[in-house]
Parts: sequence; C-alpha cells; structure tokens
Amino acid sequence: MKRFDPVLISGCSSGIGAATAEALARGGHTVYATARQADTLSGLEALGCRPLALDVTSEDSMIAAVQAVEAEHGQVGTLINNAGYGEYGPIEETDLERVRTMFETNVFGLARLTQLVLPAMRRSRSGRIVNIGSMGGRITFPVGGFYHATKYAVEAISDALRVEVKPFGIEVILVEPGLVRTNFEGRVSESLEVGTPGQEGDTAYADLLAANDKRTTSGYANDFMATGPEEVAAIIVKAVDSSRPRSRYVVTPAAKVMINLRRFGGDRVWDAAMRKQYGL
Repeated sequence: MKRFDPVLISGCSSGIGAATAEALARGGHTVYATARQADTLSGLEALGCRPLALDVTSEDSMIAAVQAVEAEHGQVGTLINNAGYGEYGPIEETDLERVRTMFETNVFGLARLTQLVLPAMRRSRSGRIVNIGSMGGRITFPVGGFYHATKYAVEAISDALRVEVKPFGIEVILVEPGLVRTNFEGRVSESLEVGTPGQEGDTAYADLLAANDKRTTSGYANDFMATGPEEVAAIIVKAVDSSRPRSRYVVTPAAKVMINLRRFGGDRVWDAAMRKQYGL
C-alpha cells in the first residue's frame, strides 16, 4: 500500500491534533506537527514528530511551513487540516469581530493551506487532504450558529474539492467528530462570557444560555455523547492508511444518531427536539 508521507498537521498543541500526530508517528509515518508556538510541541518531538511553527491566520507562516516540508520531500503527502475553535453565543448578541477571526482560522486558513500544498500534489499526481470537520457541519444547535457556519463551509469546500482534484490522484476526506473531550469545551464557555460590545453583560437569552451550559456539561460527561481525542485520531489514521478511504467518517455513535435524525426527520422534528432539550 502506498504511504502518503510526509504528513503535515495543523493545530497540534493539544487535543485531536496532538493525538493524531502521536498516533501517526507511532505508526511509522513522517509527521510534521505544527502549532503557532513550536515550543508547545516538545512532547511530540520526543516521539519522533518534526515540530514546525504554523499559524493558519498568517500567509507568511503557512508559506514557510509548506516550503520547509517541500524542500526536504518534494511535496506534502498528506495534509490534515485540524486547526480550529468555536465562538458561541446567540446570533443577535455575538461579537462579529470574534466571528470573523474564527472564520479566518476554521475556513480561510484551511482553504489557503490546501491551496499551498496542491500544486506539488498535482505534479506528483498523488496526495491526501483530510479536513477535520464536525457533526456540527451537518446539524445545528442553538447558541452555536456561527461555529456551525464554519463547519458547514468546510463541508462545502471538501465536497467541491474532492471532485476537482480526483483526476490528479488526490483524495479528499472529511472527518466529522461529535463531542470530543479536549479544551474545546473550555473555549466554548469562555466565548459565551463575551457578548456584543455595548451590551454590558445584559442578555435577552439568559434562559437559553443557562440551558446550553447545563446541556454542554452533561453532554461532555456522557460516554455515549462524547469521546476522547484518541478515538478521533484512530479514525484519522485509518483514513490516512486506507487504500480506499471513505469520503466521510462520522465519529461517535451519538453523532451518527443526531445526523440521521436531522436528515430523515426534517426541520419540524429537529426544531421540536431542540426546543425540548433547551426548554424553549
């Protein structure tokens, strides 16, 4: 089986990125683990990963990282677009400047890094691009609208790109995790503490936010609903190593159930389920 090395992974300082870099390195892959601050990658370096500084909101940083890999290997064999985070809040009250910054990381950074690796992949007529999406690219929860919008965008980009680059021997794979126990949930809580400038902490959505906080806490504590980053990493390794990878991998049983409920139940069933869960 052909190995699509080297592997370049964004967002490896913790969570899914760190677990994936470790799993791939243990499997014998040549792994370039990246983060905005390369000094956060010392643990992965000790496991055999090659650390690189990479900020997906910086054009110069992205160019430098890709050039570093291509200078040694000729091309990036597999790009894993993992960097991302969530800004949460009601649509009316969420600070749009923070939303724009999130889009720069979750969508435009992913898109630009993909653009940078594709020319060498096309020339060699080989390569894989693994985009880390979310079940949140297929379903939408209250308070998460803007985050979901970034993941819906990743779905669209992946679907278009998969067809566009297939003639060049390049495969595009989308991994859609459900709830994953990383520092993501902490960032969600932090973002909810920041409202729209000028509102001075007042909100018309206090009951919704309280219900969301309760639901988030219980969801991450539930083993059916949530999993650890190692399980997601195992699926990503499967996608990288498979001779015939799927176009999509949904991670966690709960994610599969909710995606199917949304797909087959339609708007009325989904909206009713959301209102019941959030007490609306």
